[in-house]
Amino acid sequence: MNNGDLEGGEEAFHVKGGRKYSPVGAHDRAVLEMSSMDPGSSSSESKSSISRKIKVGTQDSDGREGSIPDNGGANGLNREHKLELFGFDSLVNILGLKSMTGEQIPAPSSPRDIEDVSITNGHPKPSDVKMGTIMGVFVPCFQSILGIIYYIRFSWIIGMGGIGESLLLVSFCGLCTFLTTLSLSAIATNGAMKGGGPYYLIGRALGPEVGVSIGLCFFLGNAVAGALYVLGAVETFLKALPSAGIFTETTTKVNGTISEPIQSISTHDLQIYGIVVTIILCIIVFGGVKMINRVAPAFLVPVLFSVFCIFIGVLLAKKDDPEPGVTGLSLESFKNNWSSDYQNTNNAGIPDAEGKVHWNFNALVGLFFPAVTGIMAGSNRSASLKDTQRSIPIGTLAATLATTGLYLVSVFLFGAVATRDKLLTDRLLTATIAWPFPAIIHVGIILSTLGAALQSLTGAPRLLAAIANDDILPVLNYFRVADGSEPHIATLFTAIICMGCVIIGNLDLITPTVTMFFLLCYSGVNLSCFLLDLLDAPSWRPRWKFHHWSLSLLGASICVVIMFLISWSFTVVSLALASLIYYYVSIKGKAGDWGDGFKSAYFQLALRSLRSLGANQVHPKNWYPIPLVFCRPWGKLPENVPCHPKLADFANCMKKKGRGMSIFVNILDGDYHECAEDAKAACKQLDTYINYKNCEGVAEIVVAPNMTEGFRGIVQTMGLGNLKPNIVVMRYPEIWRRENLKEIPARFVGIINDCIVANKAVVIVKGLDEWPNEYQRQYGSIDLYWIVRDGGLMLLLSQLLLTKESFESCKIQVFCIAEEDSDAEGLKADVKKFLYDLRMQAEVIVITIKSWDVQPEGGSQQDESLEAFTAAQQRVAGYLAEIKTAAKKEGTPLMADGKPVVVDEQQAEKFLYTTLKLNSTILRYSRMAAVVLVSLPPPPVSHPAYCYMEYMDLLVENVPRLLMVRGYRRDVVTLFT
Repeated sequence: MNNGDLEGGEEAFHVKGGRKYSPVGAHDRAVLEMSSMDPGSSSSESKSSISRKIKVGTQDSDGREGSIPDNGGANGLNREHKLELFGFDSLVNILGLKSMTGEQIPAPSSPRDIEDVSITNGHPKPSDVKMGTIMGVFVPCFQSILGIIYYIRFSWIIGMGGIGESLLLVSFCGLCTFLTTLSLSAIATNGAMKGGGPYYLIGRALGPEVGVSIGLCFFLGNAVAGALYVLGAVETFLKALPSAGIFTETTTKVNGTISEPIQSISTHDLQIYGIVVTIILCIIVFGGVKMINRVAPAFLVPVLFSVFCIFIGVLLAKKDDPEPGVTGLSLESFKNNWSSDYQNTNNAGIPDAEGKVHWNFNALVGLFFPAVTGIMAGSNRSASLKDTQRSIPIGTLAATLATTGLYLVSVFLFGAVATRDKLLTDRLLTATIAWPFPAIIHVGIILSTLGAALQSLTGAPRLLAAIANDDILPVLNYFRVADGSEPHIATLFTAIICMGCVIIGNLDLITPTVTMFFLLCYSGVNLSCFLLDLLDAPSWRPRWKFHHWSLSLLGASICVVIMFLISWSFTVVSLALASLIYYYVSIKGKAGDWGDGFKSAYFQLALRSLRSLGANQVHPKNWYPIPLVFCRPWGKLPENVPCHPKLADFANCMKKKGRGMSIFVNILDGDYHECAEDAKAACKQLDTYINYKNCEGVAEIVVAPNMTEGFRGIVQTMGLGNLKPNIVVMRYPEIWRRENLKEIPARFVGIINDCIVANKAVVIVKGLDEWPNEYQRQYGSIDLYWIVRDGGLMLLLSQLLLTKESFESCKIQVFCIAEEDSDAEGLKADVKKFLYDLRMQAEVIVITIKSWDVQPEGGSQQDESLEAFTAAQQRVAGYLAEIKTAAKKEGTPLMADGKPVVVDEQQAEKFLYTTLKLNSTILRYSRMAAVVLVSLPPPPVSHPAYCYMEYMDLLVENVPRLLMVRGYRRDVVTLFT
């Protein structure tokens, strides 16, 4: 932030990063608190600070630079004087503490990530009335858990499964939700929560892909649950008022030889009334959530009163009073109902020997489990809670334990109060035995189920809107809503799903579907806590201490077991649906980095792997090339081109099947403080280039006083442990003779010498402009001129080239140089045996030094090399004469590139002759080769860099595509398995 006057009175201003702040006044709370820290400041200091102004280099909406006038007052003056050293950022941070509850990332990945980061006119953002633990968490959870299953299915479950298995059923399902509540509490107390409930928790813990896939399944579960509650309310209404039925349906119960006609509720009545009730509820939902939140607590009163009436009725019941089949609390009924009695039933649940529905314990789990769901109702209201980190754990756990205890007590009471036949045939036994009359229970059931349905139809659209607002899936953009708006389109979509399930009209077919979706969500919560707890990242500091990764893993395992107990087919379908959504999000979704647990897992895995590698040398069998690609060593590319377009193609050729890592580096000349922002922009540009070329690598930009110092710093410090780059890759400076590039020879020699000292291999690419991409197939041979021992690097590179489509049609030829004719055959045999042990197929050709003097037929190649040789001789002689004249004139030792050198003209002549013969040999045998690899000679000690460049120029003369390779002091291939 630049210094500049802050004007404009109460006008808000913007700082870098897009945040909006208001000017700081002398009476702001933060200023008053800060000024009270130092009561001993002198009045003279206060007076001297009156003329000061804090200046910032920002502009208002009109493009004018503004300033904040001094409001006067001792407090304000002391504040400016005491914090002048820290600049204005310190005040911004103090006034912006509330914004730290948002996600602090440079570029928000979704519109929701910039919520609550504004401070308007110097005052906190106004907020709605917040709810506490009881009304915000306990009441919604209790009401959602204690629903329709308890009233119209629980007694039937006890009759079918018996008291013993019913206790096991309640305990098993209750343990699942209890462990999930512990995991939910741990994640919810690890920081501030936004809207979205479990989707927000899972997405921020396991990543956007998992969060969206489980969040959409949870949305479907809530939408289908709305249909479940609607059907329950309608069934209760038709049972209490049979005359309201439009259609009549009679089923027959076969009991031995006796057939009893039983009137049951028509499926068509359920469908018609269910659709009407769904439409009415949707109209209420369209009216707004505020009205729903006001009337929601009133739904709990009939629920509690109805439970009270049921318990009183059980205690007052007598034999055949109020109806036949009711025994009152009887030990005999308890014994008779202890064991299970699974029977076939019709679709309405009436026992029928010829019924098509067969019941067992697994089926009862699927039927009963929705009675323990609803533990997420409190977390769904996280945006409306005063203290999420206190209310969610206490309220959710209290509701879970209270309802589980209620179910366990009810198992004993219902099992001892009626005969098994009564339990199986009277679907509304709770209303039959309730005190003082059944109508109270009917009203209570209807109100409680309608309230639960209303909550589902209210929460599901907001969950869908929260997923859409994160802007992960473009296909969900239709459901996005502005902050504070009602999700009308999402509500309409939820209503359509709900009515579709209502048309099915069968409560027992809907409940397993709801169960699967809720279990998926619970598994996600448990796995999120398990991953975060196991990784134990520094940011994982939940206030809720009653958790452990083993409990979360147990909770997730129980969820999976319950899913398969209910129906393996439903489980496979639900997992397949979640997997398809996950795959779709990973392919089509927008990237979002929420600091999820998987990223932490990858980081910790990388750290552990790095430590396990140790600092010792990697065995040749495990050696991987890690190229350090020097993008602009000669600095002669257009400014908007971060790297030579073919360098990434060549870097990919050094990896087997694309596996491996490349490090692309550039060096900016200048002062780090001045060029830091330019370096960040250049790094981003280079990273974009790497991604465009589909190269697995990272971009690094280093600011240094000059290229030489920058490269030395890179070659010493880049990488960690055994993951340091081991090969330096750069293009050959074919432009080095230009007048304005006289520094290139010294830089080129310096880079090679630095690599030798740092024990790095070197690969220099000549003819990079002609290097083929993955679609340009090459034919011919890959020729290796293996002159010096390089640890097998040249051989390994040739094998890596063969794995690429562009070179897979080529063959390998290995040329070896023998000093005497007598050594040729022995050398050839040794090299063939060596290549055979290395599993390499290559043709071996031995060339003796004496054969260099033989003039080939035609002599065209020799003539080309001789012409280049003569020109190089003249240039070297002229350069040596020039530096000798300069040294003699100045009376100094022989100097070149600012360093003393020793010139042996005969040695220079010998070096030129050696490169001449090697170049002519390459032109003789490898003119049509796809690529030539040759050993890179090291720069002679105390030799002018200009002379070395002449040697290299003569070596690569007229060779279109050539790699100069120098290994380092270790083997990169091995003969042994």
